[in-house]
Amino acid sequence: MAEYFDVCDEQGLPTGQIVERGAAHKNGVPHRTAHVWLTRKDHGRQQILLQKRSMSKDSFPGMYDTSSAGHIPAGDEPAVSAARELEEELGISARPEQLKYAGFFHAEYALTFHGSLFWDNEYVSVFVYDAPVRTQDIRIQEEELEEVRWFDLEEVYEECRRGQRERFCVPMEGLDILKEYLARKAGE
Repeated sequence: MAEYFDVCDEQGLPTGQIVERGAAHKNGVPHRTAHVWLTRKDHGRQQILLQKRSMSKDSFPGMYDTSSAGHIPAGDEPAVSAARELEEELGISARPEQLKYAGFFHAEYALTFHGSLFWDNEYVSVFVYDAPVRTQDIRIQEEELEEVRWFDLEEVYEECRRGQRERFCVPMEGLDILKEYLARKAGE
């Protein structure tokens, strides 16, 4: 079944036009996605849950990525889409209002995966779900991801900042927004 996204303007707002997923990634058509970060403290260290993408994914197969992320279907709202992705990918039921809006960024890149060009042009809404999550309660969507694992936030941040992309495909902008959100929350 074909997926359709809202085409976005330079501010990431829907223009009223839609585009099919394949065409969006073939032609670099701007569209929206939503990312959700799951965080916890472990022995005083801030950790983030990352998902290992399935080897069959059309981009970054087998790499660790944001806790939960997905395209926003045409006509949908970011928080609603983010809550749905969290349920589908990790089996975590959250209402949209339980997701804390942390920020917004634009990401654009063109890379080759599985022998084909993948041109992504995304406007990303970033959310944090800070309710306690036990790893053993997570039910992964096996066709989308292979596993989930907690990582030290600073370890992931430093590897990505240095451009080391052997394990992680986490966008730096998303990590920056998450770190700023956590600093604001700690200062409250």
